[in-house]
Amino acid sequence: MPATTERTHASLTTRPFEQEELFPIREVARLTGINPVTLRAWERRYGLIVPARTDSGHRLYSMTDIETVRHILSWIERGVAVSKVGKILAKISTVQALSNAIPGQIVHNEYAQWQPQLKTAISEFDVLQLERVYGQMFSSYALNVVFQDILMPLWKQLLQQQEIFGQTSEWLLLDGFLRATVVRRLLLLRGSQPQRIVLAAIAGQCRELELLVAALLMGSAQVEVRVLTIGQPFEELTLVCEKIKPLALVLFSNQAPAPELPRRLNRLAMTLNCPVMLAGDAADLAQESLAGSSIGCLGSEGQLMQQRLQRFLAGALDT
Repeated sequence: MPATTERTHASLTTRPFEQEELFPIREVARLTGINPVTLRAWERRYGLIVPARTDSGHRLYSMTDIETVRHILSWIERGVAVSKVGKILAKISTVQALSNAIPGQIVHNEYAQWQPQLKTAISEFDVLQLERVYGQMFSSYALNVVFQDILMPLWKQLLQQQEIFGQTSEWLLLDGFLRATVVRRLLLLRGSQPQRIVLAAIAGQCRELELLVAALLMGSAQVEVRVLTIGQPFEELTLVCEKIKPLALVLFSNQAPAPELPRRLNRLAMTLNCPVMLAGDAADLAQESLAGSSIGCLGSEGQLMQQRLQRFLAGALDT
């Protein structure tokens, strides 16, 4: 059972927690699926987590620590070595610290207030209520805010908590609902923009919803994003592009890039009559290895992907 501040505050030696629930290592192992030996190794070898300690030396973890464990696990599942995860988390923390000035934190808290409403509808399997909350969010915020700051964080949270009974069913409900709504939005936009690009996933490196949301965030009034179905063979992309004749081909991946990826992308680019770009977490991780090549890196954040794509198509973005 979690230990509360009332029981442990007097014996903490590392940092104070006021009114914060603290968890022993066995409970963290149960909640995250990571065994205590691994948790201790992440702390000792890499400094990825720094739990509080009692005077007797027992570790106590906050909910923030537990979320950090889940973030570490998600990067490892994408293929990033645990020794490199610390740099990624530090970079993310720096960006968040810069953006979370008081006004930014207020906005973040406002976004977070929608998630309990969504969770209630999902836990009750009430699709009508889910649709109502979804519609209310769009009456208040821009599309990129709704998906990037509210819906997708909740989707990822449920995905990472599937060891808890019932969470898989809840995640499947949300995943199916969001895929259907995004597909409808993309179909409504088809053919209405003067420019067209093709977006394809690198096999096995993202889920369908992540690809669809990337298309939605990447598109604009000037650019239509045509999404190829998950499972599209890499070797047949040249054939597809010959038929569709897009202005650009964007490959999407949310996993750590394989060492041979730059070579594969450059070889593909030589067979096409349009530029090749990379988007998703892989674009951030592969940016250095692709520097100086013809491959454009769009990043993983919605507005940034859209802006870089537009600049790239206008010939104003240096690869």
